[in-house]
Amino acid sequence: SQLKRAAVSVASNIAEGSGRNSDKEFIHFLGIAKGSAYELLTQLFISSKLELLASDTVDTLIVNTEELQKMIHGFQKKLKNQ
Repeated sequence: SQLKRAAVSVASNIAEGSGRNSDKEFIHFLGIAKGSAYELLTQLFISSKLELLASDTVDTLIVNTEELQKMIHGFQKKLKNQ
């Protein structure tokens, strides 16, 4: 359930930030989303170590989560440079 909450938090914070009135606020919510993505990554590592999920599934999710972190970071950087 914690994996689900972290994943939902990523999407929810991006959505909430996009509805804000300024890029500064959006950047803030992207930061929260990125933090949730790091939480999700940690939960995936723990799930792998505890063998709660199949390792091929965890590997795919880790790669996707790391790519998501990079995309969020790039978006923050772009908004800051505008």
